[in-house]
Amino acid sequence: MEQEKNKVLKVNVVTPDGNVYEHNAAIVIAKTVAGEIGILPDHAPIIAPLAIDEVRIRRTDSDTHVDWIAVNGGIMEVRDNVLTIIADTAERERDIDVSRAERAKQRAEARIQEAREKQDIDQLSRAEVALHRAMNRIKVSKHR
Repeated sequence: MEQEKNKVLKVNVVTPDGNVYEHNAAIVIAKTVAGEIGILPDHAPIIAPLAIDEVRIRRTDSDTHVDWIAVNGGIMEVRDNVLTIIADTAERERDIDVSRAERAKQRAEARIQEAREKQDIDQLSRAEVALHRAMNRIKVSKHR
């Protein structure tokens, strides 16, 4: 029974710019393109594409502390009690520049309006993704 209690999930979040997060977790909750998934130690191997959303990590060193990470796409792999997220971009809640995220949101909203006026579907799609990313960063930053 003691061995079961000591099971942990090693979590790594990396981007093209380097390592964003590394810690042991009791549970990780992430949103894949198919929906939300909770990963516990000894989870079956899985590879899943991630949606633009938050990743919640409950660390093993606290029953109440949760780390929040804004992830903008990428993939998640779970194998042998190691969960690796390879993301296009990722930021911990404490590292998010909220004013920068707010400015990105305003720019995206302006580009959406412009794209609608021009009826430019490609520009509209890109602007909507940019808006979703900015809003995700703002949402995650509120968990400080």
